[in-house]
Amino acid sequence: MQIIKENIMKKATAAKTASRTLASIPTEVKNNALLKMASALEAHADEILAENALDVDAAKAKGTRASYIDRLTLNQKRIADMAEGLRQTVELPDPIGVIDFQTVRPNGLNIRRVRVPFGVIGIIYEARPNVTVDAAALCLKSGNACLLRGGSEAIRSNMKIVEVLQAAATEAGLPEHSIEFVDIIDRDAVIIMCKMRGLIDVIIPRGGAGLIRRVVENASVPVIETGTGVCHIFVDKTADFDPAIKIIINAKTSRPSVCNAMETLLIHADIAKEFLPLVKTALEEKDVELRGCGRCLEIVPTMKAATEEDWATEYGDLTLSIKIVDDIDAAIEHINRYNTQHSDSILTRDENNALKFQQQVDAAAVFVNASTRFTDGFEFGFGAEIGISTQKLHARGPMGLEALTTMKYLINGNGQIR
Repeated sequence: MQIIKENIMKKATAAKTASRTLASIPTEVKNNALLKMASALEAHADEILAENALDVDAAKAKGTRASYIDRLTLNQKRIADMAEGLRQTVELPDPIGVIDFQTVRPNGLNIRRVRVPFGVIGIIYEARPNVTVDAAALCLKSGNACLLRGGSEAIRSNMKIVEVLQAAATEAGLPEHSIEFVDIIDRDAVIIMCKMRGLIDVIIPRGGAGLIRRVVENASVPVIETGTGVCHIFVDKTADFDPAIKIIINAKTSRPSVCNAMETLLIHADIAKEFLPLVKTALEEKDVELRGCGRCLEIVPTMKAATEEDWATEYGDLTLSIKIVDDIDAAIEHINRYNTQHSDSILTRDENNALKFQQQVDAAAVFVNASTRFTDGFEFGFGAEIGISTQKLHARGPMGLEALTTMKYLINGNGQIR
């Protein structure tokens, strides 16, 4: 444990030193670094893919589920997408130095509030190597150094990606150690990072419920909690069936392993006898396993019975729980009891119900007549995202550049005393 702590402290200290210079680096220098990082990823794609293949083979040998393998696997297109994400970050406005409040007091003090970096952001995440690139891009553009700790399953991929990014960033004029990576797979590394108050300014966990809980429960460093996604769609009695089924199919099957995929479908009792068989057929054509409440089984006896545990489960796979509810109030009550405050949607033609749903459902993103899959930094126009925050302090929902900044007050006077 002591050796691990010393190793991580060395990296965190180096990142802290780099952060002080990085905070005042001009926008054009940061943008040039991101462009060089993008080109470097493409130039070293074969090396990255070779390391990723080793990670994928190791994961398959351990019997890792297919949806997790999908999140781990890189290919030429995914590397190209990561490079494009870096280039898109260049196009985003730099939040650093932006004045969002200014006043001159009666005593003559000129007070301004400006956006500034946190300093060092620690990011702890699991199997998706693209997070390494997204995190580095957003941290650097917002003037922060980053200390990254990816999951053991992607250790080879992440080490090669960071090696490529570090070299390109330093060559472009960013401080050495602006990007640091913890290459220790021992879980003690997570706990140690969580205790590094004074070196790490904020920690952002990205992954499953177990990882997030471990970080939140052990951290003395401030945490921005990104949440698991037990996301719901409620089909109201006035919903149009054809577009509703298309939205449901998209929300469940377009990429079932991600946090904005739907996990529970709620259907208004007045339309259940007609709608449930239709949506069942459409979902089973996509190989979705359905688990229904007792009322669902009365209509479709072949469905598997849902348990209490199902309502609170993020499957991350082609499994869906379905419940029939009496009205919108029952739907809202169920959602607020079992959701993870991530993303929920209502499909309806009733404007009053749409408004009520958006006002009363407690989630970071609440949709009307759209798929929950749109909860995403790129789809919201923020560019790449650092994660989806499900907490209520500082940042909520997709976190782009501004969410990685804090504020500083600058006060100019001419001799005032109090």
